[in-house]
Amino acid sequence: MKLSLQQFNHLAPADATSLLLTCCTSTAWATELVSNRPFTDIDNLLTHSDNAWQQAQANEANLLEAFDGHPQIGNVDSLKEKYRNTQDSAAHEQSGANDAEDEVSAALAQGNQDYLDKFGFIFIVFATGKSAQQMLDLLLARLPNDRATELVNAAAEQNKITRLRLQKLLGAA
Repeated sequence: MKLSLQQFNHLAPADATSLLLTCCTSTAWATELVSNRPFTDIDNLLTHSDNAWQQAQANEANLLEAFDGHPQIGNVDSLKEKYRNTQDSAAHEQSGANDAEDEVSAALAQGNQDYLDKFGFIFIVFATGKSAQQMLDLLLARLPNDRATELVNAAAEQNKITRLRLQKLLGAA
């Protein structure tokens, strides 16, 4: 669903919150952003989104709530199916895995499981424009980090994803 910024500004708070939760599943972020309406333009919205995300990050539960909004890569079969199914709805986010070699897909699925086991949340990466191999390389580079570092990394990646989704929602991307 695409709508204009003016339409978004005039939605009932519950409807605006519901719509924002399709971009990022942090209730604190969505509630804060809705309370800052109306926005003058997309840049104003994105600035307020960044600020709301900064505030939400102060509480780890808000981060985990946002991360839980992403499907987990559980196994090789679901990995390829997940990427295939998100092409239209997420406008090719993560579509770089569609043509991944089985070996890379298997390594990505295993790496994601290792990441989940170590950190307690799934690997979050701004995947737009990245191949499966690039995502695997990023995952393997981040896997040695400690949990605090990965919360910061994942939060930064989540914000990139959220910004892109907001722009798509409002026809700006």
